[in-house]
Amino acid sequence: MMLTLLEIGFLRPWRLWGLAGVAGLLLVYLVWTLAKHSRTDRRASDLQILFPKRRAWKRHIAVVASILALGSLVLAWATPNGYIQVPRDRATVFLVMDVSLSMEATDVKPTRLKAAQEAANAFVDDLPTGFNISIISFAATPAMLVPPTSDRGQAHVAIDALKLAPSTNIGDAILTAIAGLSLIPPDPDHPNDPAPAVIVLISDGESNTGSPSAKAAAKAQELSVPVFTIAYGTETGYIIDEETGQRNPVPVNKEELRNIANISGGKAYTADSLEKLNEVYDGISRSIGYEQEKAEITEQFVGYAIVLSVIALLGVMSLAARWP
Repeated sequence: MMLTLLEIGFLRPWRLWGLAGVAGLLLVYLVWTLAKHSRTDRRASDLQILFPKRRAWKRHIAVVASILALGSLVLAWATPNGYIQVPRDRATVFLVMDVSLSMEATDVKPTRLKAAQEAANAFVDDLPTGFNISIISFAATPAMLVPPTSDRGQAHVAIDALKLAPSTNIGDAILTAIAGLSLIPPDPDHPNDPAPAVIVLISDGESNTGSPSAKAAAKAQELSVPVFTIAYGTETGYIIDEETGQRNPVPVNKEELRNIANISGGKAYTADSLEKLNEVYDGISRSIGYEQEKAEITEQFVGYAIVLSVIALLGVMSLAARWP
């Protein structure tokens, strides 16, 4: 994993003074190169005979790669450490799905709900095996269809059986997930350590009943349970009123979901197609499936040095080669 310098610390930082020598070598080479080109006397030197002018760029690459390899070894000598991503052993994901009537819109084919069910099933299968999954549906009232469990089959059955209902109650849906924290099975190896939990909430509208969603998001933040929201659908979505036959617009509402994610410490996503929804779920799966852990990364810089040394060696071999 690539790390920026701001993410890296050193156990022996005083050894970084060695970089001054590396910088000095680079400066000497730069000054020598500029001086060489500025001389009016173009007499060929032994070095020019070995490295013809037309191959000067190869010489530059070989020398600079050698100096950078030395710099990488100095960094390794200082014993660098940084944050790397490691797979989580366990966590609990509360998948909270909107089943309000607007999910019948066909702007996402075949319907918002059908596409959401397909993507949710794929998301469940992609979670690490040690993760628990809970399924919660909500319209006017939320319902925990599956309490936290590692049984993927139960989750699939619940997702496939989702039915539409009137109204949207996002706030109480989040609170239902929070209440489900007490149902998470303990880790046999560490029974007193609670597993990290996240809420993944997909909805196409805004709340029109129940508890304020911002208040529920604040509660989630207090318990360190981030809410990842997915604003699902398009601005042109509509459903047909069965009594009048009229089109009722149901454009996706992003603001409330973005506010929930911001307050809770999660992240807000948008998806206007099944393909995009699958991409979002894939990104969330990677995000919650790994955690940052500080570790020594000396071997990473040794690896950089080896690669740079090989580049330098190939450059020298190319310069010295004599082709028929």
